[in-house]
Amino acid sequence: MSWHRLLAVARKEVIQILRDPRSLVIVVLMPVILMFLFGYGINLDLRHTPTYIFDREGSPQSRELASHFRSSPYFHVAREVDNYDELIAALDAGRCKLALVIPPDFSTQLRNGGAARVQALVDATDDNTGNLVLGYSEAIVRDFSASVRLEWLRRAGQLRASAPLTVEGRTWYNENLESQAFIIPGIVAIVMAVVGAFLTSLTIAREWERGTMEQLISTPVSSLEVMLGKLIPYFAIGFFDTAVCMGMAMQWFGIPFRGSLLTLMAGSVLFLTAVLSQGFFISVVAKSQLAASQVALISTFLPAFLLSGFLFSIEQMPRAIQVFTHIIPARYYVTLMKTVFLKGTPISYLYTELAALAVFALLLVLLATRAFHKRLA
Repeated sequence: MSWHRLLAVARKEVIQILRDPRSLVIVVLMPVILMFLFGYGINLDLRHTPTYIFDREGSPQSRELASHFRSSPYFHVAREVDNYDELIAALDAGRCKLALVIPPDFSTQLRNGGAARVQALVDATDDNTGNLVLGYSEAIVRDFSASVRLEWLRRAGQLRASAPLTVEGRTWYNENLESQAFIIPGIVAIVMAVVGAFLTSLTIAREWERGTMEQLISTPVSSLEVMLGKLIPYFAIGFFDTAVCMGMAMQWFGIPFRGSLLTLMAGSVLFLTAVLSQGFFISVVAKSQLAASQVALISTFLPAFLLSGFLFSIEQMPRAIQVFTHIIPARYYVTLMKTVFLKGTPISYLYTELAALAVFALLLVLLATRAFHKRLA
């Protein structure tokens, strides 16, 4: 292999990138746009849920329960109504996600020590939001119930003998339970997969469509030199985009970085090698820029978005799908990104992810090398 010929091919590819405005837009703008779109568009946190309350009693106890919902950051009591029909109409019209009904004998049930029931009507057209709303409302009612019980025990003089059981919870790694903290590191992997595979999927296909493949074949440059020469510029671009995305994650979105930069770089190099080789292989097989770009997006974005654990927990997927995710490189890189960013896990605990990425990188490089040959047919 001649380094002179290798650098000549790399220089030619750089010139083509600079002359192609679409490639420049992808290189410069796409990573930033995707970070903003995913960073702000995907948010699993529930805040200020519109809530209607129908207090059928109006006692101090029922008003105190309503005040618990008003003081919660998860709910916004938009209105208190005085009839059931208005409550149902608000749910039907989508003006509220939670409709709370306090019964007319609420305070009497509390004084008698019986089970005091409160009705919560939840708009579950979005099942995830519905589950969260129901869970938060049940937590507020439990908290109110515990405070009422404490007051009853205090008055009865039995507080010491029968103190309620409490749980002191401490959240590690994501102390504020913010969805952005685990979503943003995964977005970096999505961006790298899409941009890397998309760019390299156009390399050989571009040569065929522009009619320059025949000239390239007639040169003494070997197949390996062509492949490496074309991938080196995109590797540098991919690494630059990775640095930009990580900088945005830490500086713009405020995601803590607790791990080793060396571990992150090692994983990024392996993952970039895998996705660039995959894109190059697609370009060789497709021989059309349109077909290659479509195949690259479908084969990288959808698996990385849906099956990598970026947004949906792999443990909750059907068993067959869980097994299938093991052949998706993004799964291992997303896991590495999240653990390095949030946990600060040392490299000795990440050998499974790094070894898997190394295997994928090696296999895809071999596949791309075997697929590309300097011939017209």
